Amino acid sequence: MIYSLIGYYSLIIGLFISSFIFFFSIKNFRNNKIFDVKIVNFSFLQLFLVIVSFLGLILSFVYSDFSNETVFNNSHTTKPLFYKISGTWGNHEGSLLLWLFVLTLFICVFILKSKNQLKKYRILTILFQQIIIIGFFVFLLTSSNPFNYIFPTPNEGLGLNPILQDPALAIHPPILYLGYVGSSIIFSSVLSATVLKDVSKTWAIHIKNWVLTSWIFLTLGILLGSIWAYYELGWGGFWFWDPVENVSLMPWLALTTLLHCISVLEKRYTLQSWVIILSITTFTLSMCGTFLVRSGILNSVHTFANDPERGLFILIFLFILISISLFIFFVFHKSEKQNSILFSLLSKESSILINNWFMMYFLSVVLVGTVYPIFLQVISSEQISVGPPFYHKLIIPFLIPFLIFMAIGPKLKWIKSELDEKLNLLIFFLMSILMSYLITKKISTDFLINTMLIGSAFYLFLITTKDFFSKKIKNISQNLAHFGFSLLILSILFNNIFSREIITNLRVGEEFNNEKFQIEFSDLKKFEKKNYISFKGIFLITDQGVKNEFNPELRVYNQPNIITSEADIKTSFWTDKFITMNTLQNEEYFNIRYQVKPFMLWIWISVLLISLGGTLSLFKRRSL
Repeated sequence: MIYSLIGYYSLIIGLFISSFIFFFSIKNFRNNKIFDVKIVNFSFLQLFLVIVSFLGLILSFVYSDFSNETVFNNSHTTKPLFYKISGTWGNHEGSLLLWLFVLTLFICVFILKSKNQLKKYRILTILFQQIIIIGFFVFLLTSSNPFNYIFPTPNEGLGLNPILQDPALAIHPPILYLGYVGSSIIFSSVLSATVLKDVSKTWAIHIKNWVLTSWIFLTLGILLGSIWAYYELGWGGFWFWDPVENVSLMPWLALTTLLHCISVLEKRYTLQSWVIILSITTFTLSMCGTFLVRSGILNSVHTFANDPERGLFILIFLFILISISLFIFFVFHKSEKQNSILFSLLSKESSILINNWFMMYFLSVVLVGTVYPIFLQVISSEQISVGPPFYHKLIIPFLIPFLIFMAIGPKLKWIKSELDEKLNLLIFFLMSILMSYLITKKISTDFLINTMLIGSAFYLFLITTKDFFSKKIKNISQNLAHFGFSLLILSILFNNIFSREIITNLRVGEEFNNEKFQIEFSDLKKFEKKNYISFKGIFLITDQGVKNEFNPELRVYNQPNIITSEADIKTSFWTDKFITMNTLQNEEYFNIRYQVKPFMLWIWISVLLISLGGTLSLFKRRSL
């Protein structure tokens, strides 16, 4: 109980400290020419108090303090220590406290890293960031308090959802939040630069480090979530266009577009409006994701809360932030017509601008597919779900020219250029179409669209591969990221085209045979674990003459009393072999699902390469 009290009062004091930071920032902005050291001291004191509060919640989980309502609802004495700690942020209240921790951490890092920037710019950024921080303090203390007290104290807790008891999902939220919350610094920074009319090349060079940092963490966070969904949810896919998956993808699309616009702005004094709008959009989408997940209006395994009052608070808070940002944009931002540099249609700027419009289209599709069912339910009480066919039909045709522009764009020069290596580009394009034709002619039903899509992905792949061996390569980090993206698209396409699946019902001792597979359900063994009972299946599967043993599991957890299905996956360089089993009600048969999933490893590797490209760019900038 003592840890909860310390954590609670640390939050209250932290909120008061915010008011002091606010007061001294306004005073310093109006009067002094020197940055007030009290702002720095109070900011670090605020961070210290939030850390104390967060540690108080962690220790409450570690010592199973069930007088704390959050611990009672999300922990149990038999839960392993690792999941007691990760359970701290595996719930609504704890995850918001983690948000607040990262917010206060990042503003302290910003203060240290922006010493060479203008005083007024630094102070305004701190002021805008404190508005966000105060909002989260109030949210936590009023409607989402992680330190609510229960009396009398229960002897046991309700436990954590078993599918959340996983190493990948334990580290997924902190990494994802580093991406989300990094966008808050970009948001605060762009508002202060707009007010001061300083959205310039110098500012772009300064803020690009924050854009890159947020983008890297958000990319890795999405990757971890995708890997977890692949092996834990048991359906064998890496992306299901689930609404909660989409709310992390949308800010990533906006942030990726912003990264390219920032790159233009630091080279040429143009696209300022794009930069401002995308900075606001990225943070808005991050907050919208929080609203959708926390409000309970989405029905997903990822959601933590089911309380409309909490969602209403975030919605009102988000409305206030958007109103402030739009007011600043329309009042303080000057038109670019008088001060922008014109560029021709055949230039690097034009290529980036065209791909920006493609990215905004993809973002719009994901946004409509995610939000439309919610509005429809509110208006007509009709419940629908928008699945993969909707996204595939609207996105895939536009992905083809998008990939071609990605391949050609880096070959162009700033302002105006001739297209270099015309013959090589044409030869590579014809080679790509030929390769895709040979792959799809006997396999794919959607022959034309798949030929063009694989061809455009091959085109980007071949050109970026060639550039690695070129002495003229100037931006290896960009080339690596684009190469990773081409590899990602190819891996996803080959995964979809060449996947195979068998679904059947078997009981112990039975076999399934067809012309390609032989599945023998050899045995079922029972194991007692600390907080669950494991029923492990022994399967002998012969696939194209190769026999392997697979051991999928059914786990019966003690608290909460839930049965989960654990896949067994054999991963090789080219292919994953994936099997799950589930019980059939009132029967001794088990439902068996065996899948062959090509290029799964390459999907993960390609996303890591994309992240590595951003990381190389970040460290290259820091070494300058």
